[in-house]
Amino acid sequence: MKLTIIQPAIGKKDDKNYVRTWQMEPLAPAIIASLTPKDVQIVFYDDRIEQIPYYEPTDLVAMPVETFTAKRAYIISSKFRERDIPVVLGGIHPTLVPEEAIKYADSVIVGEAESVWRQVIEDFKNNNSKKIYYAEKTNLIQINPDRSIFEGKNYLPLALVETGRGCVFSCDFCAIFAVHKGSHRRKPIQDVVEEIRSLKQKNVFLVDDNITANVTAAKELFKALKPLKIKWISQATVNIAHDDGLLKLMVDAGCVGLLIGFESLSPENLKIMNKSWNISLQNYHSALKKIRDNGLVLYGTFIFGYNYDSEETFKEVLEFAVKEKFFIAAFNYVMPFPKTPLYKRFEEEGMLVYDKWWLDEKYHFGDVAFKPKSMTTKQLEDRIHDIRNKFYSLNSMIRRMEFKANCKNVFNLALFYSLNYSLRSEIFQKRGLPLGDDKLPVEKLEFKKPMLTITDA
Repeated sequence: MKLTIIQPAIGKKDDKNYVRTWQMEPLAPAIIASLTPKDVQIVFYDDRIEQIPYYEPTDLVAMPVETFTAKRAYIISSKFRERDIPVVLGGIHPTLVPEEAIKYADSVIVGEAESVWRQVIEDFKNNNSKKIYYAEKTNLIQINPDRSIFEGKNYLPLALVETGRGCVFSCDFCAIFAVHKGSHRRKPIQDVVEEIRSLKQKNVFLVDDNITANVTAAKELFKALKPLKIKWISQATVNIAHDDGLLKLMVDAGCVGLLIGFESLSPENLKIMNKSWNISLQNYHSALKKIRDNGLVLYGTFIFGYNYDSEETFKEVLEFAVKEKFFIAAFNYVMPFPKTPLYKRFEEEGMLVYDKWWLDEKYHFGDVAFKPKSMTTKQLEDRIHDIRNKFYSLNSMIRRMEFKANCKNVFNLALFYSLNYSLRSEIFQKRGLPLGDDKLPVEKLEFKKPMLTITDA
């Protein structure tokens, strides 16, 4: 038996990826490969960086799907199914909307694939595949991704290692919350250590929506990481600055940077998005300065489109991001992902521009998918485009130079300018591009065999 695993891109044009993302090693395909029985031949293609050989012989195709890659995944699926090659879809998006995903696949995994993948393969071998596989939450024990499938591919020199799954918070816009319902599980520390020891890279992204959610467990993890002599980045909250012991352990363990989701500086907006626990604005400056003084670079993220956003909101956030000398920053409008509390509220209030923006032929990358209450969709799009442009301007880069974190050595200085210039160029490349494929709308997909429905599951 031969299995083809594919990582779908956001969009392609003439077999070229036109919506670039940071092309890091995708973790989900490597996990699937590690769970596949040894008697199954595996090939892996990353749609983001290479062409997919649709006519290469294979027995089964598997794809992890996110909402932004859903349309492209369905298009890829159609091309294989037209040749009577069955396709299995899994990941966050099919978990949230299995009734949609099954229309474009032969089987769909709802939940975490680890608990059912071997059964999926066994059922396929026995010609007894189910249309829907309902997976249980895994305990994350002895999950060791098979990174051999990445050999020969041009990825960033940064390995992804999962340390936890889920999040204890319940932000209304978050698809992670919609899937995990406020739960957070940690991978056993010894498993994390052994996985890192097996890596060729010494630069690691510790994949965790909040690596310090459990402070006691986080401290134990950092102590175990210290002897490994790696450099790593992860996600956390500003609150780490209030625990000197925790911050010191992070730095000693090799932490060089953190992604922090601020989302908004407005207390009213934070309350609406159910993130009122976020630290108040007057405490940010000293906390962020302490983090930078410890040599950590910061990646701040913000979202716009909530009720209390105004013209002043964008000016305030821009000045804040520059003043706090973020290494890089992301400024996005809020996305109504399916089955999130935000999507349900927008749907009830008649605020959605598209019923399913991720499939709609009229939706393009950079479009706002809802009707903001405080401005028009066009105004929101333009203001976000403007704030990105100003943040990544030369003047902003100069203002964000400082020598305790961003430019503390030659390597950081070079990375700071190269990454900022790269992100600036992407601002003008992505806007207005369709998702999926410039030639084949997903609504017009046709199959030689009837599409399945969830009622058959």
